[in-house]
Amino acid sequence: MQKLSIAIHGGAGTILKEDMTPELEAAYLKGLNESLNAGYAVLEEGGTAINAVKAAIVILEDNLMFNAGRGAVFTKKGVQEMDAAIMNGKDLAAGAVAAVRNVRNPIELAAEVMLNSNHVFLSGKGANDFAIKQGIKLEPDEFFFSQFRYDQWKAIRDSDNYSLDHTHQGLEELFKDKKFGTVGAVACDVDGNIAAATSTGGMTNKKYGRIGDSPLIGCGTYANNKTCAISCTGHGEPFIRAVAAYDVSCLMEYKSMSLQQAMHEVVMNKLPQMDGEGGMIGVDAAGNVAMVLNSAGMYRGMRNSDNENYVKIYHD
Repeated sequence: MQKLSIAIHGGAGTILKEDMTPELEAAYLKGLNESLNAGYAVLEEGGTAINAVKAAIVILEDNLMFNAGRGAVFTKKGVQEMDAAIMNGKDLAAGAVAAVRNVRNPIELAAEVMLNSNHVFLSGKGANDFAIKQGIKLEPDEFFFSQFRYDQWKAIRDSDNYSLDHTHQGLEELFKDKKFGTVGAVACDVDGNIAAATSTGGMTNKKYGRIGDSPLIGCGTYANNKTCAISCTGHGEPFIRAVAAYDVSCLMEYKSMSLQQAMHEVVMNKLPQMDGEGGMIGVDAAGNVAMVLNSAGMYRGMRNSDNENYVKIYHD
């Protein structure tokens, strides 16, 4: 019998221990569990992997705790610019958006690009124009405001520094907090089809229209029924240079590695040679799940029809 599986991540790295209060930890766990359950519910009802990953990501995008959608960080200009990608392993269909503004759920826009355009990747104003045409829900700037994101940006907005995710500390301690702000999901459905999705608000105080690995097919997001579905989180530049998600697929297809072996090779051997820090989640068409990281931790969870339900905030 086909195994149903879903895995999610809410970003690699750790929050400073002095900031990880029991209340904060409980809030992260609640958000991850809600996402996991929303995605798995789609699979249980016979839904597709593509709809399952989209449902899981929407929950995280609507949660201020995660750097995606509503919780997206501030850019150098003091606005939110969001990236997202989704890919269907059944037919290699894919959709991605970058630097979109005021879109409540960028993953839904990425799905619209995949399903209802002749393109794979839209960016900036063009992506926003397409969102309006497709009736994607937009929100005012105030919807994306959160005080701790604003305080983080305010601490470094007059410098050329940027931060990978949130902190409640001043500039001196900003870079002690290494939490990579991205959310992602991978799933395998009742028909053995797999899918991957990733969404992010990028880096606090980013400038020059910087785009990371999350919306780049093959880098931060990839799915192919013959091999795997992968969603990455970490410092995007090394993941782009390594073509990290697709490299896992290649190792499985051309070197006959298992999902776990291929992810381990990329995350633990290849990426560190490029100073690449972070992790990834993956699933194959048999419903096997792997979650590999070389950072201090990774917000992650998984659930399958063998009744596994695992969520972890971070580890030492």
